[in-house]
Amino acid sequence: MEGDPTRIMLAVNESTIKGYPHASISSRKAFEWTLQKIVRSNTSGFKLLFLHVQVPDEDGFDDMDSVYASPEDFKNLRNRDRAKGLHLLEFFVERCHAIGVGCEAWIKKGDPKEVICREVKRVQPDFLVVGCRGLGPFQRVFVGTVSEFCVKHAECPVITIKRSAEESPQDPVDD
Repeated sequence: MEGDPTRIMLAVNESTIKGYPHASISSRKAFEWTLQKIVRSNTSGFKLLFLHVQVPDEDGFDDMDSVYASPEDFKNLRNRDRAKGLHLLEFFVERCHAIGVGCEAWIKKGDPKEVICREVKRVQPDFLVVGCRGLGPFQRVFVGTVSEFCVKHAECPVITIKRSAEESPQDPVDD
């Protein structure tokens, strides 16, 4: 339809840098690139769809060796994870509202690459934008990349936005 806005899905994640509870470098870069290069001043012509996939920790306790936990402790952990995800999405949604770009945002749990591709199939955006850490071939073997998987398997065009060298933290695996 000619009057409908172009729907751009952006897969966003939290930073992996300890003590840095914000959007990852790659997610911010992909968002800023989308605003500058695609949306530009045509804010009514686009709708941004933010998807955050939370990876469930196997035991629910991020880097702890052992812990005594009650059922209430697990409920608190689930609430904490949801609050972190909502805080992340709030950053992007507030920016969109400030400049007048329509948006939606939601959280899913699971393996990011699988969930992103499943959500692309369900939502059917015009295209997907994902950030990319720009890992070398050796690091990709051990870490894997969500962006490469999405390029191969998502049922829509995919644009990957690589962060620049000056934006990379000391450990390139961090984001």
